[in-house]
Amino acid sequence: MKTIIIYEPALCCETGTCDFCVGTEPIRITRIAENLKKNGVFLQRYDLKNASQEFKKNTDISKLIDEEGEDVLPITIVDGKVVKTKEYPLGDEIALWLDIPADYIRV
Repeated sequence: MKTIIIYEPALCCETGTCDFCVGTEPIRITRIAENLKKNGVFLQRYDLKNASQEFKKNTDISKLIDEEGEDVLPITIVDGKVVKTKEYPLGDEIALWLDIPADYIRV
């Protein structure tokens, strides 16, 4: 199974779904992650506020942020390779990258 990780900007909580967070994209990604999990696929998420150590561990992520600033976030990695920056991935992209049925993504 392929692995997917999304490095996100600082969120107020780990999922970006609490009442204090602003924006619909973290909520959409949370729903996708929940649907993937129901189908045995795990989408890992790290946000800059709650998991800053994960950003430091990954030299590719650290380098991108050093070169482009935090505006490069979110960064999506599939099997260790950066596949998208500056925007959250679309459901169709995730299905394609992971080679899974599109109905695993239902939002």
